[in-house]
Amino acid sequence: MAADGLRQRCERIATRLVEWRRDLHRHPELGFEEHRTSEFVASRLAEIGIEVKAGIAETGLLGVLRAPSASGPAVLLRADMDALPIREVDGRPYGSTVDGRMHACGHDGHISMLLGAATLLAEAKQELARDVVFCFQPGEEGMGGAERMIEEGALDWVEVGSAYALHLWSLFPSGTVHVRSGPIMAAQDEFTARILGKGGHGAQPHTTLDPIVAASQVVTALQSIVSRSIDPLEAAVVTVGSLHAGTAPNIIPHEAVLEGTLRSFTETVGESLRCRLREVLEGSAGAAGCRAELDLRRGYPATVNDPGAVEIVRRVAREVVGEDNVCEPAPLTAAEDFSYFLRERPGAFVLVGAGNAERGITAPHHSPEFDIDESALPRGAELLARLALEQDD
Repeated sequence: MAADGLRQRCERIATRLVEWRRDLHRHPELGFEEHRTSEFVASRLAEIGIEVKAGIAETGLLGVLRAPSASGPAVLLRADMDALPIREVDGRPYGSTVDGRMHACGHDGHISMLLGAATLLAEAKQELARDVVFCFQPGEEGMGGAERMIEEGALDWVEVGSAYALHLWSLFPSGTVHVRSGPIMAAQDEFTARILGKGGHGAQPHTTLDPIVAASQVVTALQSIVSRSIDPLEAAVVTVGSLHAGTAPNIIPHEAVLEGTLRSFTETVGESLRCRLREVLEGSAGAAGCRAELDLRRGYPATVNDPGAVEIVRRVAREVVGEDNVCEPAPLTAAEDFSYFLRERPGAFVLVGAGNAERGITAPHHSPEFDIDESALPRGAELLARLALEQDD
């Protein structure tokens, strides 16, 4: 399909992309509960003649469009499907109809763009030089749906040689595409630490082992990890986001509980953070006469883009948004489970601008005010279709 023809076809389905996105937005479903969403996707893939394999990682599904004469492994294009447990702001005509549930990260748009790419490619099937796998993934929001899909054969139904995913990004203006080689998103670990002391009356602190004082020292000491234990040329984050202790102003409790997150871009830095976290926690608690227990949960690995795949994205994106609108972002300390696909196959995770300051679309992801400029949808669909039509270098 000629470049101009692809763009014209994409513009012709732009209204449909918005309708799909708004339907999905009205009916958000949490991770591994995306039953209606999965049925919605399967129905539309079947309408355009794409083979569908459902029930992967519970609610995930794959579609495959087979090239007339494939000359190499398939390309996998992925969209995540789950919503978040957030109550959307009132007043939107396409707002969530499920109280306390909202597509607050753009996954409804991701589904719409991938369905759009599937529609475009089904019309251009004769031009395909390789098979295309459309991966609709559940449970991205902290549940590791990508890893489960891989374990259940997402890369094996058809031999996959490369993988790409787009993420709408409201903090970047619509009409831009952002991609970089190497790490683009961070690895994420979470921890819960219990500091166990000896409670008592607040008027007799000398008879207690105060876990609140120990917890305060721990929080302060943890801030020295990045500044004193990590190479200053590397990036890392240690954040304590929750600290709970006590029930009354005159009672020293028996324990304090801290919860936090670690972020890093390399395994070496990540391991240093984990080791130093335990040492600082146990040392600071011990200095106050208390005991520490640590529950450290490994999260998603860093999302690392293949340089060759990034060059393909840049070349294709220039055709979609123009050379001046293809940008290289700084690495983001958010985490993303497409990282598991990129551990298995070369590919790229790409940010597509979806903000619009003039229309007030600037709210960050995971907020009740989050929204997207829907003009980004046809651009994303076109970008995905062009990536599938390209040959990997």
